[in-house]
Formats: sequence, C-alpha cells, structure tokens
Amino acid sequence: MDSTRDGDRTRADGDYAIRVADGMGGFTKAEWDSLTGTSRGDSSAPYNPFISFDFLKILEDSGCAVRRAGWMGHHLRLEDPHGILLGAVPCYLKSHSQGEYVFDHGWADAFERAGGRYYPKLQVSVPFTPATGPRLLASRSADAGSVRAALASGLRLVTERLGVSSAHVTFATRDDMAALSTAGFLTRTDQQFHFFNEGYSSYEGFLETLASRKRKSLKKERREALAAGIEIDWLTGSDLTERVWDDFFAFYMDTGSRKWGRPYLNRTFFSLVGERMRDDVLLVMARRNGRYVAGAINFIGSDTLYGRNWGCIEDHPFLHFEVCYHQAIDFAISRGLRVVEAGAQGEHKLARGYRPVTTQSAHYIAHAGLRNAVAAYLEREREEVREIGEYLDEHRPFRKDLSPRDD
Repeated sequence: MDSTRDGDRTRADGDYAIRVADGMGGFTKAEWDSLTGTSRGDSSAPYNPFISFDFLKILEDSGCAVRRAGWMGHHLRLEDPHGILLGAVPCYLKSHSQGEYVFDHGWADAFERAGGRYYPKLQVSVPFTPATGPRLLASRSADAGSVRAALASGLRLVTERLGVSSAHVTFATRDDMAALSTAGFLTRTDQQFHFFNEGYSSYEGFLETLASRKRKSLKKERREALAAGIEIDWLTGSDLTERVWDDFFAFYMDTGSRKWGRPYLNRTFFSLVGERMRDDVLLVMARRNGRYVAGAINFIGSDTLYGRNWGCIEDHPFLHFEVCYHQAIDFAISRGLRVVEAGAQGEHKLARGYRPVTTQSAHYIAHAGLRNAVAAYLEREREEVREIGEYLDEHRPFRKDLSPRDD
C-alpha cells in the first residue's frame, strides 16, 4: 500500500487515511458505537461488551491498560478524505507479553538471543480478555470488506513505520482473519471450550442430551458443590453495589494472587464496570452462613455469556465448577442466550457439556528470518491443535444418538 505521511495521518491510496489515537479519548462514544453497536438492545448489530466504548474506556480510566502498565494506546482510525470515521482497530504498543492469553514469549526470547529487539510490539486485542470478537471494526454505513482490507494493510504499514518487531491480532473473527491473511499476517490457532444452547427449556433439558453416566455424575457434582449449606445468587443491574464489588474483589485478589502472581484488574475497574456497564454484567455469587465466599464475573452480549474471572475465600469441592460452568449454562438457558464462552483453556469443561472450539489469531512479523521461523512453527502447531480438537470432539459427553451442531 503506497502512503505518505501528513502530520499524524498516514495517507493510503488517496481514498483512506490512518490516524493513531493514544487512547479511547481519540474517539467520541457516538463514533465508536457506529462501528460496534450500542447495546444488547440494538438489533442492528451483534453486541460484544468487550469491544464497546465503555469497556475499553474503563480499562484506560482505571489505569489497568495504560502506558505505565505496559499497554500504551495506539488505536487506529480509518478516515475518508473528509475525516469521517470508517473503521478502527483497538491497538496497543506493548513492552511485554502479559495479559494476552496467546503466548509469544518463546518468540521474543529467541529473537532477542539472536540480537533482535522484540519489544515494543503492537497488540490488537481487548486487554486481559481471551474472548473472540471483531478487531477490524467497520462502520455499518461503509463496505465492510473494503474497510477491513484497508485496516489490515494499515496495521501492517503502521508496524513498519514505527519500526517495531511485530503486530499481533488475537481472538479474531473469521472475517478479520481473511483480511489479515491477505495482508500477509500468519495464522495461529488454539482451543477453547464453549457451551451451545440448542434451544433447551431448562438445565434439565440439557442434561437429557448427555449419556446416562455423565448425567448422573453432573447431578451428583452439583449436589456436592452446595452440600455445605451454600446458596447461589445471580446479581446484575442495581444488585451490583459497592459492597458486593468489595466482596468479589477480595475473591479475585486472593485467587488471582495465588494463580497468576499479579492480578491485572484493580478495584477501580470493578467500580467503573458497575457504574457504566451494570446491565451487561452477571455476578454469580456463592453465599454461606449469610456471607459471600466465592464468585465469578460474566459479561452479557446479545447472544453470548462470557465467563471471565473467578475467586473464592473458602474452598469447597466442586464449587468452582458450579459457579463458573453450571450456573452459566443455567443463566444462558433462562435468558435464551445461544453460547457460553468459558474463557481460556480447561479440558475439564468438556465433561460439563462444553465443546472444543478453535480460536484464531494473526501475526505480522517484520523481520524475515523471525517470520520464516515462526511460520514453520505455526504450521506444526496448527496441525497439533487440529488433532487435539478432533480427539476431544470424539469424547464429548453427549448421547450417541444425538449430534449437537457443529459451528
């Protein structure tokens, strides 16, 4: 793509210009909403809460995804010759590879041992969120295919102009992957586990699709999870008080500190989510002897429930599975949601009715030697992911006379 530099704008082919914004303040909420939809009630476009203006702005306003945390906003604006926004890319200039869930630490180590400089790099993602969603955002009034193609080429151009090692687009949609592949990005795959609601009227209806042994096992698991006198509450909207957030944050910090060493989200983040996105949030909270002892936060899209963080201050057998997986299925069925995405990894989800799903990411590597080495690695990795997916698919817990749909 031929281009020239004009102030803070990179002009491309005379039809488009790419401008870089160092934060979500470089867009108005109305502009961003014109690319993503405004809410679950907006029937004109599927709603993904993680790419909403509010969620990305909260990450910045709370200090979770800002320069001092190694996430420097470098969001791309695609404009027509009159400065009208046609598309955008949520993008960050990063000094590390934390909080991404698609691991490239090995690439960084190898490149730097060979004398290269891997960081900074460009990261197109929703920080700390391993959920698939649009990354090349197109105005609903423009030709989406053309906009995605221009954004993919523009991202590569910005990478080269900055002189950074690479650009990474993680948890991308199929449409985005097609545009990125055409622009020379390498394809990477991985595995997650999602629940698909086949129009069940209740959780019991879902259980009837499982093999008898699996059905009995899950019923027993759910009973034992609540055996210590535990009760479950679904909290959303006005239920999300600061006291509730205090309880949940204590769970998040206790479990996160033990599991990850340094939780990514701070207390302010949860307050802002409760203030600006309360109707898009479901907290599943476990209560014992009148106080909350565990919980999980979920975000609600137009057709998907996204499970995110879990934590507890008391350990009870199977409570994690109950709060994170069974209750999510219950809620999705009750609300008519089509999918539950239960976060990264976790083959234990398979036995609880979740199915293996392939996720995709795209990677542009500027250095030819590193690009060739990564391409060879990814070819082997994709085959391994495919083989594992086929194996897991054969061991789903459903009755043999039923064939859940393949998406």
